[in-house]
This record gives sequence, C-alpha cells and structure tokens, in this order.
Amino acid sequence: MSIIEKAVEKLNFTEADRQTVQPHCESQPPSGTECSSIVNTEIANRDQQSAPKPSLTSKSIEISFEDLAERGMVTPDSPRSPIAEEYRSIKRPLLTNIEGKGAVTFRHPNLIMVTSALQGEGKTFSAINLAMSIAMEQDKTVLLVDADISKASAARLLGVPDSSPGLIDVLEDESLHIGDVILRTNIPNLRIVPAGRVHERSTELLASQSMYRVADELAERYSDRVVIFDSPPMLLTNEAQVVASLVGQIVFVIAAEKTSQRAVAEALSLLGDEAMVGMILNKTKHAFTSKYGYGYGYGYGNTRDKN
Repeated sequence: MSIIEKAVEKLNFTEADRQTVQPHCESQPPSGTECSSIVNTEIANRDQQSAPKPSLTSKSIEISFEDLAERGMVTPDSPRSPIAEEYRSIKRPLLTNIEGKGAVTFRHPNLIMVTSALQGEGKTFSAINLAMSIAMEQDKTVLLVDADISKASAARLLGVPDSSPGLIDVLEDESLHIGDVILRTNIPNLRIVPAGRVHERSTELLASQSMYRVADELAERYSDRVVIFDSPPMLLTNEAQVVASLVGQIVFVIAAEKTSQRAVAEALSLLGDEAMVGMILNKTKHAFTSKYGYGYGYGYGNTRDKN
C-alpha cells in the first residue's frame, strides 16, 4: 500500500487519532472561526466578457502583513508563530527534493502545485502560507503564480488588483514575456504572477506550447527560485490537470471531516505518474475544544507507488 493510499485511509481518523497525529494550533482567527476560513469565503466571479488588453502598470505591490495576520497566515514579522512553525515542517520535504537529496529525482522539482479535490478546502490558504514560509529562507526566492484563472483568489488576497495583467495575458499575447507581468513585493524574496483576465479558452491556453515554454523558463532560469502554482480544484476544472502535468511536486490539501475519501481518490487518480505528491490534512479539530486548527497530516510519495 502506498503512502498516499495510507494517507487517504487516515481520513477516517477518530478524535483520539487526530489528537495523537495532528500538531496543535494555538493561534485562532477572531470569534473562533476556522483557521482556513479565508478560502471558504465565496469570491464573486469576475466579468466573463472579453475585456480590453490590460496595460502594464505598477510592477510592485505592498502586501499588508496585518491583514494576513488577522487571517491566521504566515507573516515575515512573526516568524515563530504556531502557523509559521507548522509550515516549516510542511516545506522541508519539498525543499529536500528541490536540492536533489530526496529518495528519487524527477523533472522540475522546483515547480510546486497546490491543489485540492473540491472548493473550500484550504488550497489558497496553503499556497500563500507555503510561499511566505519558503520566502523566509536565506537562499531561496519564491514566485507565486495564481493559476486559478476563474477565481484569482491568491493574488487578490495579497493586494493585487484584478486589472493586473498576468499568466493568461502572456499565453495569449506573444509580444508579452512572463517577466512583464511579474510583480515585486515588499517581501524581498517573494514575487507574484497574477492570473490575468478571465478567458473563455483558458484551458487551451494553459495546455499550449507557450505554457510549456513558460514552465521551462520558470524552472530553469534561476537556480534558487521556487515556483508555487495556486491551482484550481482537481474535480472542478480541466485546468488543474494541465498544471499538474507541468510540475514536479504537488501539495494536495484535504479538509478534515469534510472531504470524502471518494473525492480524494478520484482527484488523485487524475494526477500524472511523475510528480511527487504530499498531502495536508487541513482544518483539524482539537479533541478537547470545538475550535479548528491549521493541523496537518503529511504523507509523501508518488501516487503510482504500489510498494
């Protein structure tokens, strides 16, 4: 039985099991809301009509650490918070694989996709926290790519205007280069690529040769760069499968007591044979309280490993 299969089986944890396996979360958002409630907020769909090509405006944004902290996220000015400590553990096997020190080697280990089976499980919350945590490393730079084209939640939560040109604009317009849409931030080691405007052919654009060239460039141009894709949920769009084919590592987010084993198994079956897959068990419930935490269960391995 593979590590991933075992992780799926652990979705039926009893309360005692969770107390034993899951790390605790001492930090909670106001009013006892779920730590990942930020990703459960429904964001209004953006205009689906064709819009004029956006102009290249400001190349930098100011991320509000106060806003992130209020949502229970990792911030550079609170490096020892409970959530920061947890994401240190989550990022470590990912960085080990990037450095070629893992059990196996594979293509593009520095391209990491964060996804889930369904909506509202915490993938955007996890993608932002992972990007923040890796950006705090001394020798790494992080590029957070908002590849959830229809939602564009990650970039918006970090203060990027919806009108900002992004990934889809680069894929559609041959005169644009990926460097034209990269935004600097007030975090020295963090850059952002917004989703860009909503496009009716987004799946085709993501599956195009242009996207493969962009992925190769992002993976190979800078040896210290880690690229994190906030992907759509696997079971809701075709775009997620396209992104999965480009990356070397996948972080799969599961909502405790919400995501069914069937949904997880179906989503995992859509992933390719090559990528390494890690699993985060999000929104775990403490045994002696009614509050939810950032806790995670992390299984790591190839989805096709049957040993």
